[in-house]
Amino acid sequence: MRLLFSIGAVLVAGMLAGGDVAGIAAPGPKFESPRTQPQRLAADKDAQSVDVELILAVDVSYSMDMDELAIQREGYAQAIQSKEFLQALKLGPNGRIAVTYFEWAASSDQKIIIPWRLIDGPETADAVAAEIMKTPIRRASRTSISGAINFAMPLFDEDPYRGLRRVIDISGDGPNNNGGPVTMARDAALEKGIVINGLPIMVKEPSYSTMDIDNLDLYYEDCVIGGPGSFVITIKERDKFKEAIRTKLLMEVAGRTPERPVMRVADKEPRVNCLIGEKIWSDRWGR
Repeated sequence: MRLLFSIGAVLVAGMLAGGDVAGIAAPGPKFESPRTQPQRLAADKDAQSVDVELILAVDVSYSMDMDELAIQREGYAQAIQSKEFLQALKLGPNGRIAVTYFEWAASSDQKIIIPWRLIDGPETADAVAAEIMKTPIRRASRTSISGAINFAMPLFDEDPYRGLRRVIDISGDGPNNNGGPVTMARDAALEKGIVINGLPIMVKEPSYSTMDIDNLDLYYEDCVIGGPGSFVITIKERDKFKEAIRTKLLMEVAGRTPERPVMRVADKEPRVNCLIGEKIWSDRWGR
């Protein structure tokens, strides 16, 4: 559409200048009237504006069982297609968002499932959902939330769209146990004006084999999320999985927070040890 607009502007400018269509059939900068340039640039800027640039960073570590991974995939796909999501989309000033979806495990293991895509209505939402569902489910070792955040940050620079907000959405079922400290990655993102929200998954009883912790929700609140309006939605029941994902996406699209927002003060001592995952790994494996 932007290309058609540019060609139309060139044709009009050429005719007003007394030229013939044949002489300007191959449009280029030298044929464009200076008076049309601000209009074209404004139209291009509007076409690239979205309400939020949203990165969905999804845990696929071995602590997630195959059933959880399948429900997680379905949850995101169904949420994006839901009537509630599409209604929330319309309420934004631009009525569209840009989204990318990647899966992560260790600090060097991230895989983009959906590159940046525009969602502006049912058709584009269905296309993104179909892409999510057609990719084979995989699992990998270790849990590096810091690696996921560090991988996500430069993705915003690759996004062809520009949002009013930039959000990284981290979902996972355990603390960081690989890569750099999660708080360092989080703080680097906050310095760039990026908001981080969390979806801690707590549907299983913590066990030594999976290296889970009892208070993963507090860990996410104190060590992972940050930025204006950041929030955590905890999943504690398997049958609430899809509902929680849909609620989280609705709030991110609408720029809202839960009724009980997280009141985290930067200079306050965290309620949990933000290096607990690294400690558990070291105690277990001696490294």
